[in-house]
Amino acid sequence: MKTRLSVNVNKIATLRNSRGQNTPNLLKVVEDIESFGSDGITIHPRPDQRHIRFSDALDLSKIVKSELNVEGNPIDSFMELVLKINPTQVTLVPDGVNNITSNSGWDTIKHSDFLHKKIQILKSSGIRTSIFVNPDPKMIKGAYEIGADRIELYTYHYAHYFNIDKDKAISEYYRSAKEANKLGIGINAGHDLNISNIAFFKERISNLLEVSIGHALITESLYEGFENVILKYKEILQ
Repeated sequence: MKTRLSVNVNKIATLRNSRGQNTPNLLKVVEDIESFGSDGITIHPRPDQRHIRFSDALDLSKIVKSELNVEGNPIDSFMELVLKINPTQVTLVPDGVNNITSNSGWDTIKHSDFLHKKIQILKSSGIRTSIFVNPDPKMIKGAYEIGADRIELYTYHYAHYFNIDKDKAISEYYRSAKEANKLGIGINAGHDLNISNIAFFKERISNLLEVSIGHALITESLYEGFENVILKYKEILQ
C-alpha cells in the first residue's frame, strides 16, 4: 500500500527565526514542498514558539492544499489554536516545555482520562486524532480504548539501532503494528526516519499510513534539493 509522506517544516522556521527576518519564507517553502509531491505538511508549534509560531500555524492553515498535521502537547493554548485552524490531523505529543525535541510517547493507560477528553473535543470538530506512542502493544491498545483514530510510532530507537541490528531494531515496531492492525487503529510513524532506513521500516510495518519526516529530510535536501529528496521518499513509500 502507499504510505503518505508528511514533511515537517519546523527546521525551516528555525532557520528563518535565527536572523529575525523572513528568509527563508516559510509559506513559499511549504508551497514548493507541496508542488514537489509531499502528501502533507507537519508543524509542531511549541509554547516558546522557538520554530513554528502560532501565527505560522494560522497562516499555513489558509494555504496548505494537502493535509495539515499539527503536533503538540494538548495544553490549553495548543487546543485553542488547533480548534481555531481545524487541521486535517492533530498528533498529541507529551513533550515538556524545555524539550529540544520529542523524546517519548504517551503512557496511554496512565493518562487515559486526560487524553480521552482531549480526543473527544478534537473529534467533535471533525479533526482526525493521532497519539504519539512508544512501540509497546499495551500503549497501542490504550490509544485504541480512548478513541484515537491513529497512533504515531516514535521511531527514534528503530533509527538508533538500525545500523547495529536492523531485525532487532524493528522487532518491537512489528509487534506494535500487528496489535494496531488487529484493533483496526491507523498507523503513522516518525522521528529520525531517513532515506537510508525508511525502506526497511515500510517493508516490515504493514498498513503504514503516514510518515512524518523533518530533520533528516531537510538535512538531506541541503545536498540534493527538496524536489529530488521528496521524489526519493515518494518512490520508496509507494
